[in-house]
Amino acid sequence: MENDLYKTITEPAQGELFKDKNSKFYGFAFPVTNEEQIKQHLEEIKKEHYAARHWCYAFQIGTETIQYRANDDGEPSNSAGMPIYGQIQSFEVTNILIIVVRYYGGVKLGVGGLINAYRTGAKLALEASKIVERTIDKKFKLKFEYKNMSKVMRILKENDVEIKNQTLELNCLLEISVRKSHTSKVFDLFDQFFGVEIKEL
Repeated sequence: MENDLYKTITEPAQGELFKDKNSKFYGFAFPVTNEEQIKQHLEEIKKEHYAARHWCYAFQIGTETIQYRANDDGEPSNSAGMPIYGQIQSFEVTNILIIVVRYYGGVKLGVGGLINAYRTGAKLALEASKIVERTIDKKFKLKFEYKNMSKVMRILKENDVEIKNQTLELNCLLEISVRKSHTSKVFDLFDQFFGVEIKEL
């Protein structure tokens, strides 16, 4: 059976404050699915923490095709963004943005100290998050005559298929969402069903 599960978070979370030599680090986690949302959260955090010195972050989006970025925001190269991204990998989550805000305390921490602080900030944000397991789903469109409605509905119910959208007229259109590992079975059931057209979206 193919692996069609992934982990993500359901709502924003703020971790505990981490302090090192008077520098303060605040970790935030946000559920995201696109770069527009990422930009929005970054702008909001920068507004909220306008007096901070750095707003370092990392994100990962996607389930089968992964897109990620790590940003040091002026800290020494790879001392902030990558340690944050390392925690995303360590918790095995996706569709997530983690921002660690730093208020500078007047004492330099050195690269080792920064790596530890940003990694800890990200870890605390993840520990404060509610992590859930979701299935990777594929979407299909079904087209059939109204007379086949009860048979179609029975197959959907028996196979635990979710209906996303429906237009019920003389010709019925259904948009369905099927767990990835069940797609070939569900596709074959409808493909062999005379009078039903199935198409992947």
